[in-house]
Amino acid sequence: MRKLNRLSAAIAALLISTTSTQAQQTDWAAIDEETLRHFQAIVRMDTADPPGVEKPLSDYLVSVLQQEGIEVEVFSLDPNRPNVVARLRGNGSKRPLLMMAHQDTVNTDPSKWVFPPYSAERDGGWIYGRGTVDDKDNVVASLMTMLMLKRQGVELDRDVIFLAESGEEGATQIGIQFMTEQHFDAIDAEHCIAEGGSVVRQGGQVHYAGVQTVEKLPRAITLTSTGIAGHGSVPLESNSLVHMSKAIAAAADWQPPIRLSDTTTSYFSRMASVSSPEAAARYRAMLNPGSAEGRAALAWMKSNEPRNAAVLFSTISPTIVNGGYRVNVIPSEVTATLDVRLLPDEDPEQFISALREVINDEGIAVNWASRNTRPGASTPLDTDAFRVIEQVMQEVYGATVIPTMSTGATDMAYLRAKGINCYGIGPAIDAEDGPLGFGAHSDQERIIEAELYRFVRANYDIVERLAGAN
Repeated sequence: MRKLNRLSAAIAALLISTTSTQAQQTDWAAIDEETLRHFQAIVRMDTADPPGVEKPLSDYLVSVLQQEGIEVEVFSLDPNRPNVVARLRGNGSKRPLLMMAHQDTVNTDPSKWVFPPYSAERDGGWIYGRGTVDDKDNVVASLMTMLMLKRQGVELDRDVIFLAESGEEGATQIGIQFMTEQHFDAIDAEHCIAEGGSVVRQGGQVHYAGVQTVEKLPRAITLTSTGIAGHGSVPLESNSLVHMSKAIAAAADWQPPIRLSDTTTSYFSRMASVSSPEAAARYRAMLNPGSAEGRAALAWMKSNEPRNAAVLFSTISPTIVNGGYRVNVIPSEVTATLDVRLLPDEDPEQFISALREVINDEGIAVNWASRNTRPGASTPLDTDAFRVIEQVMQEVYGATVIPTMSTGATDMAYLRAKGINCYGIGPAIDAEDGPLGFGAHSDQERIIEAELYRFVRANYDIVERLAGAN
């Protein structure tokens, strides 16, 4: 028995020594330098959607990956908008792990930028450019993870797949829909990590790490008000503008039913654990939204933290009104568009029927409008992937990991509908940056350079622990 114990101790010591040596061999300064080089190169490419020309970036990724001997395939519905799929082969004992990031970005108004939007300028610890936090940060993190796994010869239990997709910002038919409908075998996986989460900093200090596990479903509703046209000098009770204004107000004031999910329950519980006593009391009250305390907390959230309120129910935001063509003519028709974000388990027909009752005006037609919709599904928290993500985020950032529901939309919805467990992660971002106009889709966009490097390390650690042979 003593010999066996000594042998076990020797093996353990050898494993620790080997792991320590491997860690020492990782030259993170060189990795950071290469990360910056690739990141600046891809941010400097204008891949704004529309019009969406991702091919230069796709060609760049293919070239870098192939130079390292990594297996690459390109799938294109539109030749200017390719989807790149790279794969590192494992031993097949576990199902694959997918990393996904989109190559396209939203448009820019260059006149509003301190630095040109495609300059990737470094200044004061920041890197400026469209796509720096949506989503070329995930592109470069996935690219560097593939390169490091290959160079270090990491033995894998799973295939590791990198999908650099096109069209996420407005043309999913050439990107994720094309891939899931026609080439799903190339990206089929057990788990996926992609965009949608972020590590939140306040006052320069990490507050918590958000991991997106579910998202709301974007829909649109058109309201059409019809009445009698007439001279503006004679007020009419049938005035379509008046009826429309009341309908919009009714829709905006409506409180749809509130429902908690595993994600939102965990979110508010964990937010309470990292917040001040006053804020913690509000978060705990949100766990019982029907109580007096819960109703008061929800009212406060709507005024002060509307994003937190919005995860509890399906929401409506009036965004467009069209009607009238001159000052002295009462129009016979007015239309309005409502941006609707449904909870993943919401029944769309029940929702629109309830809205018709809320508006309660026979002169107002309430109908679904055409919009690029996504399937609804959520990802469980009790998985190996979430446990590894939680472990790595706690180690790298020293932060509590909080599952989140996204009020926006990502392409993970299509993968979740196919049974893939998807988790959204991202780099540390200052909570103050959004209100200052430097966030994703804002007039300007920037990332903290040091946090880009830290995110690459976190992304690599997650993938290596999930896919590496044990």
